Amino acid sequence: MSRILTIACIAALVAAGALAQPASPPAAAPGNPATTPAGTLHTAPGTPAPDQLNDSDRLSIDALAAGGMAEVEAGKLASRVTGNAIVRQFGERMIQDHSKTNKQLMDLATAAKVPLPGGPDTERRTVQQQLEQLHGVAFDVAYARRQVQDHARTVQLLEYEIGSGQNPRLKDFASETLPVVLEHLAIAQRLDAELTGAGVPETAEDGVQAGKAPPASPRKGP
Repeated sequence: MSRILTIACIAALVAAGALAQPASPPAAAPGNPATTPAGTLHTAPGTPAPDQLNDSDRLSIDALAAGGMAEVEAGKLASRVTGNAIVRQFGERMIQDHSKTNKQLMDLATAAKVPLPGGPDTERRTVQQQLEQLHGVAFDVAYARRQVQDHARTVQLLEYEIGSGQNPRLKDFASETLPVVLEHLAIAQRLDAELTGAGVPETAEDGVQAGKAPPASPRKGP
C-alpha cells in the first residue's frame, strides 16, 4: 500500500468516529508488515526487528504525539483563564496525564529513531488560537466541546493501532493508554452536557480528581 493510501485510510478511520462515543476496542489482529519501508531490519521474514515501525505506525505515533502536545497546551490555557473550578481541574488533569503519555511516546520514537513533530498540527494550533479569544462560559463550552471531539478521535486512532498496528511496543502503549483516554472522553462528555444545561456536578473532586464523570445534581427551577 502506498504512503498516500495509508494516510487516507487512517484519516478516514479517525474522522469516522470523531463525534461519536466509540465502541470497545477491537480484538488484536496480526501485524501489518505490508507497509514496512524498504531496508527495514527483520528478525524473520515478515517480522521486523524491534523498534522498526512501518508507515502506518509512523503516522500513528506522529498523530498521537501532535494530539498529546495539543492537550497539554489546551489544558494550560484552561487552567489559566477559566473561572470554573471543574473546567480548571479537568485542564490540570489533561496536563498531568498527557505529559506522561507524551513522555512515553517520546521514548518510543527515540528507540525507533522516528522524529516527532515539534508541536500541535495546524488544525489544533488554529483551535488553540480561537480558544484564546474566548472568555467566561463561552470559553468553557468551546473547550469542553473540543475535548469531546479530540478525545473521540484519539480513541479511534488507538483502537486502529491496537487492531492493525505492527510494532509491539506501540501496540502495548495503545492498549495501556486507551482506558485513560476513554475516561477523559467520558468526563469531557459529561462536562459538555453540564455546561450546556444538562446538570451540575456535586463537587469537582467527584469528577475530575477521582477520574470519573461527576454525578449530576437535580436542576433547580422548572
